[in-house]
Amino acid sequence: MKKLLAALSLVLLAPMALAQTCPDKNLLYWQAFPPGGESDLSARHQQVVLKKRCPAIETIIQYKAGAGGGLMWGQMNQLPGDGLNVVGVNLPHIVFQPLEGQVQYKTQDITPVFWFHYTPDILVVPEQSPIKTFADFIKAAKASPGKLSLGGSGQNSANHAAHERMNAAFGVKTIYVPFKGTGDMASSVMGAQVDGAMTYTAFAINNKSRIRPLAVAMEKRHPLMPDVPTFKELGVDWVDGAYRGIGVPKSTPPEVRKRLSDLWAALNNDPEMKELAAKSGFELVNVGVDQMDAFMKEKTKLYTEGAQRLGLGKK
Repeated sequence: MKKLLAALSLVLLAPMALAQTCPDKNLLYWQAFPPGGESDLSARHQQVVLKKRCPAIETIIQYKAGAGGGLMWGQMNQLPGDGLNVVGVNLPHIVFQPLEGQVQYKTQDITPVFWFHYTPDILVVPEQSPIKTFADFIKAAKASPGKLSLGGSGQNSANHAAHERMNAAFGVKTIYVPFKGTGDMASSVMGAQVDGAMTYTAFAINNKSRIRPLAVAMEKRHPLMPDVPTFKELGVDWVDGAYRGIGVPKSTPPEVRKRLSDLWAALNNDPEMKELAAKSGFELVNVGVDQMDAFMKEKTKLYTEGAQRLGLGKK
């Protein structure tokens, strides 16, 4: 009987424990890129799972796009630090952009509280492109230096860095065309207004009938794209991409940051979230406030060195 009572107590306490992690009012989830890209898709996934876990509140997604995300990030500390305003943040963007000096914030002005996933770099071309393989792409790029154009999300972003890295690694010269976000880029790629894109696995998977992936920056081939070689197979040690997370205004109290971090960790560990992420090409990671200082120190060092190698920020 004692064991039964103890078990019943745990069942009764579980909703209370969950309620303690849920906001007491609706969340405003600010996006630094337009609708339709990977950041928006991941926010929509979280919106669904958050509603299941916290049915009493709504997650209201807001958009303030511009400057490759820099417009929103430059203004995020003006938002109330009430735990009800969270902002989507991206790496390496928040390191690269301040180094370039064209945005109104510094990396240390951003307060991330949870990094929830990572999307590997991938090179794609339109489905109707005469380029069928990565070897075809390199042949075309070397035959006409500076002619092939590749779209990407943002200036001085993960896509931009990956584009420059590919040019250097394979000794080619292609042109980078920045868009406000992946959603804005999509129609130009699929309509062959650009020759291809340096983008993320999620874009390739979600548009698999309209684009052709050529190479991916992963340790092993993606299970949903088994015919696409990795850059490592092609001779370049390249495993990289973009991290996405949430940040808050600096005025947000530490205990509120911790609560949001724990809530997002619960979302990431929900079976439905794992299924949604896998279908969309997102690789889930769990970096909360307890690991944040060490993680950001490591990534800031890594991306600062990468920016110097790529020449970002040089006039």
